[in-house]
Parts: sequence; structure tokens; C-alpha cells
Amino acid sequence: MEDISKNTAPEEPRKLNFLEEIIENDLKEGKFKSIMTRFPPEPNGYLHLGHAKSICLNFGLAQKYGGKTNLRYDDTNPVKEDTEYVDSIKEDIKWLGFQWDKELYASDYFDQLYAWAEELIERGLAYVDDQTQEQIREGRGTIDTPGKESPYRNRSVEENLRLFREMRDGKYADGEKVLRAKIDMAHPNMMFRDPLLYRIKHASHHRTGDKWCIYPMYDFTHGQCDSIEHITHSICTLEFDVHRPLYDWFIETLGIYPSHQYEFARLNLTYTLMSKRKLLELVQKQIVAGWDDPRMPTLCGVRRRGFTPESLKMFCDKIGVSKRDQLMDIQLLEWCLRQDLNARSNRYMVVQDPLKVTITNWEKGKVEWFDCPLNPAEPDGAKRKVPFTGELYIEKADFMEDAPKKFFRLKPDGEVRLKYTYIIKCEEVVKDAEGNIVELRCTYDPTTRPGGSEEWRSVKGTIHWVSIDHAEEIELRQYDRLFTKANMNDIPEDMDYKDFLNPDSLTIGKGYAEPALTGDTSGIAVQFERTGYYFKDPDSKPGHAIFNKTVALKDSYKPES
Repeated sequence: MEDISKNTAPEEPRKLNFLEEIIENDLKEGKFKSIMTRFPPEPNGYLHLGHAKSICLNFGLAQKYGGKTNLRYDDTNPVKEDTEYVDSIKEDIKWLGFQWDKELYASDYFDQLYAWAEELIERGLAYVDDQTQEQIREGRGTIDTPGKESPYRNRSVEENLRLFREMRDGKYADGEKVLRAKIDMAHPNMMFRDPLLYRIKHASHHRTGDKWCIYPMYDFTHGQCDSIEHITHSICTLEFDVHRPLYDWFIETLGIYPSHQYEFARLNLTYTLMSKRKLLELVQKQIVAGWDDPRMPTLCGVRRRGFTPESLKMFCDKIGVSKRDQLMDIQLLEWCLRQDLNARSNRYMVVQDPLKVTITNWEKGKVEWFDCPLNPAEPDGAKRKVPFTGELYIEKADFMEDAPKKFFRLKPDGEVRLKYTYIIKCEEVVKDAEGNIVELRCTYDPTTRPGGSEEWRSVKGTIHWVSIDHAEEIELRQYDRLFTKANMNDIPEDMDYKDFLNPDSLTIGKGYAEPALTGDTSGIAVQFERTGYYFKDPDSKPGHAIFNKTVALKDSYKPES
């Protein structure tokens, strides 16, 4: 896999990707009057960041070229599927800002697919096989050796129809028989070596109940469903390129609408796994708190962490559409998130590692309220009121007793501006019996109030703070990457992916916030000034606010232009 970390497509002028070129050429030649795409998730788990790329691509192309997109659930495996996943998928698509034309299901077409299966049997192109799954696998041969024909391959049409109908009617147990296409057991493309069309599964389906006990395989479902819906451009990830010839074979053999499949490279992200099977294992083994754990790459997980749909769309646009697998740097995603939040998020002051400051020349009991901008980008915009008193908290890291020359925060006999307010000077350092600093006694300069009548006086350092009497204690959930290995797709065969779990992916602490924070109703992550972006967690309750760390405030990463 090619590692193209920090690589982004040029923005000006933006070149068409290969799918846009295909679509524009098809429309120019009059092949289609309008395009029709589809997003076909299997409802067996929650959508993840890889699906976001597919959603943005399918819906985005349809929007750009005046077409439509269907949401079609690939619900052919009742053992793994659930309405919980169906509902979550719709919620995620809407959250990203897209709306489908029709909500459809592969199960809508079970009767038609069954009829087509019988048609193939009648034409001598399908047969019922009694071999076990292992025998069928062994009989396929290898890339270098041809497969071996099943001993049941030459059953008569009448016998195959009878057996297939008995399969449908529930006469046989799971795995006892399958229906296979009769193509070519020596074909160089192993997909053509008599692929399975139907298997027996005695399980209730989330929509059809117990009507069926046989279910079509993916390759006998996907292309035909596209054809029924007149999908013009069936866009799949690269691993399905070997399926495309079989996709075309079924459509051509059945003589139905000629939908066509195109493949693009799936999203691979550093320090991230996007296997639904492995993500499900993390949930089932309670390694994470659920599908929406903010460490998970699921869309509900990143939403709970504070990611915005705008940032994900920006990221998908940045990485572009490729025909080669790529490992994208997660820092690009975080950069897109910062770009979006920096422009829109409200600012608040929160102290996480407090050191008490007493202003000795402040009038006892006096409270002064400052009107502070919610977003510095809009200085004349909305404000929040911040109380200033004689007892404050600052960050311990913002004071140093033996400070180096270029330390511009607070130090003995040094001055610093408390953001939005006055300049203070450290007059005394108070320590406990063990020599730990427990309090700073400072004076403030009343002439340094911003916007006052006095001449403006500058100091090199500005730090954030909160009033102790008005501060609200909040719970902080600090999230880091779930895995320690950059390329989780490149794990040695003798190792388990769980060996690379980061034991410090979640730490829980507390902070002291200015009172306006907990009343924020913006609906997006807020910036803790000088610290990072945080999002209010739905676990929050009155008197106990919880904030998830969304992303750090700064990073050395810069995308290439």
C-alpha cells in the first residue's frame, strides 16, 4: 500500500477525478439523460469514516450532475442484520447533510431474484450442489490450477428445479445444499468458477420475517438490484474490482438494464481500523464503551467526539478519488476539523490544572463582569459575560518560579495580562510544608482594563483564568488514538490487532470553567482557549457537565497545496 501521508489534490484549478470524467463523457455522448447512483450499506454495523467517503462520493456526484441517489440496504444476511443498524445508517447520512431519493432494500427484490435464479436453472446455467462449504472451496482450485467440477454439476433441469424449490420450502438444513451458477471451473478469474447464488439460512429476516429460508449471495444480488433501479454508475471500493466481470455476466445473461460498476480506492487512515467485524469485536468485548465511543472511527463515534459534517466533507474533498489504495494521515482529518471549528466555534476559558491567585488590592466581595466575544473572528458579534473577582485559578504551567529569560507568562515580580482583563504582578509565592506552591499573591493594575480611558500598556504574556467563586467544575474526557500502530492494515500474521491498542486512549480528569460554558447551545465543539476543542457529551447531567476532547488546538501538520 502506498503511503501518501500529507498528500492532497491541488485546489486551484481543481482537476476532474476519473469518475467525473466518465460521467461527463457519458452525459456528453447522450448515454444517459441523467445519472443515478446508490449507497448500498449492509445493515450489520454502524457506518465509519470509510463510508463517509463513499457517501460523499455517491451523493456528491449525483448532486453535481443533477442526478439522484438511492439508499439501498444490502440486507441478504439475516443472521447479522438488525433494524438498529438500519436506523443508525439513515441518521448518519442525514447528519452528513445528504438526502436519498428512495429508501430501498435488497429484500424488496427477493421474489424477482428468485425468479431469475429459476430462469438460470431452466437455461442450464445453474444447479443445486450438495457439497459442503469446505469441499466447494477445495474444488475451486487455485490461481495456477483449474477447479474440479462438482459431482452434482450435471443434474437435470427438472431435478435442480425440484431441489431448489425444496430448499425454498425449508426441507433442508443450513449448509445442506446451495445453488451455484454453471459457468467455467477452469476460468482464470476464480469468481467465475461456478459461484454460489443461494444458501440456506433458517433465520428470521428483519423485514421479511420467516418468509424465506434461502438468501441470495452478494454477487447474485448487487448487480441485479442496480439494474432494477436503473443505476447508471454503480460506484464501489477497489476490492470489488474482481467482482465486476461477474456483475456484468449476470446482467448480460439475464438481458436486463445494463448498469455498470466502477471502483475507487477505499479510505485507509493512520492509527485507525475500519473493519466492521473488528469494530464489532471491540464493542462486544467491551474494549470500548459502544459503537458511539468517541475513540471509534464510526460516524456516531466521531460525532460524539465533536467532529462536524463540514470537516468530513472537507477531508473527503482533500483526499480526492484515486484508483490506488492510499494510507492517509489522520492529521489531515484533524487539520480539516480545526479549519472548520476555528472559524465557527465559541471560545471559553477552562483551567484544568489549577493554581490559586489572590489579588491583594482587589476590593473584597467585588465582582466585575466583562463582555467577551464568543468568537474573535467576529469581535462585534455575540458576547458572553465573564466574572472577575479577587480569587482566581490559572494553569500551574503558566507560572514558573525559576523562569528562563524567554518565559513570558507569570513569574515572581513579573507581569502578565489576564485575558480580556487586567495586568497583574506576582508579589508573593505561597508554599505548603512540603514546599509545593499553593497560591500566588498578586496585585492588579486598574489602569490596564481594555477599553478604559488610560493609555494602553502591553506586556508580552497573556494567560487564561477563571473566577474561583463562579467556576463550574466539569468532567473532561481526554481522548487519544485508539491504536499505537500507524498502519493497522499491515499487522504481522503472528500478531493480533488488539496488541496495538493504546492503553492511554482515554483519561478522565476535571476542569474549572467560566459559567457561560455549560449554557452553550451552539451544537458544535467549543474552544477551550489556549488548550483545544471540546464537545459536550450526551452523558452530561445538570450540575455534572462532561466534555470530550475533540482535537488539540494546534499541530505542526500542514497539508501540501
